[in-house]
Amino acid sequence: MKIVAIVGSNREQSFNKKLVSFMKIHFHNKVEIEILPIDELPMYNEDKELSPPDIVNTIKSKISASEGMIIATPEYNHSIPGVLKNALDWFSRVDKVMVKKPVMVVGGTPGALGTVRAQIHLRQILNSPGVSALTLPGNEVFIGAIHEKFDESGKLIHEPTVNFLNTVMDNFLDWVEKAKAL
Repeated sequence: MKIVAIVGSNREQSFNKKLVSFMKIHFHNKVEIEILPIDELPMYNEDKELSPPDIVNTIKSKISASEGMIIATPEYNHSIPGVLKNALDWFSRVDKVMVKKPVMVVGGTPGALGTVRAQIHLRQILNSPGVSALTLPGNEVFIGAIHEKFDESGKLIHEPTVNFLNTVMDNFLDWVEKAKAL
């Protein structure tokens, strides 16, 4: 199975980028995960949506060809970062590549709440008419104190978190299979 992932941070040492990179390696026997470079997307512009830059078409094609999607978001000012909202704006226009796409949402932050508020906003956006993604219900991944859960090499070493991710990934892969029947 092939899924794509996007990370709502353009920070080089992003904890959410480390989380998705860990997931790509950790789950390689179950699923192929390709991390898409949404930080390379230009700002959404309706004047250019019918003939967007090549990077927009490339990323949209990869989303269309995938069986599912992981979105990792940090929390900025109680919401999602601009780079993530910008990507979702591109994906929700013209060919609307996320409609009925199974999506797993994850997020971590050094704070205690682990991106709860950002994920509430993200799920609202994913439910909007232009996006209409099939968001995995009941498997929220809110990783608080994420900075304490990685080793120096960027590997997630907090066993309770790893075990929880194992469970949620199994649930997500099952969700993807069920979505194929829709």
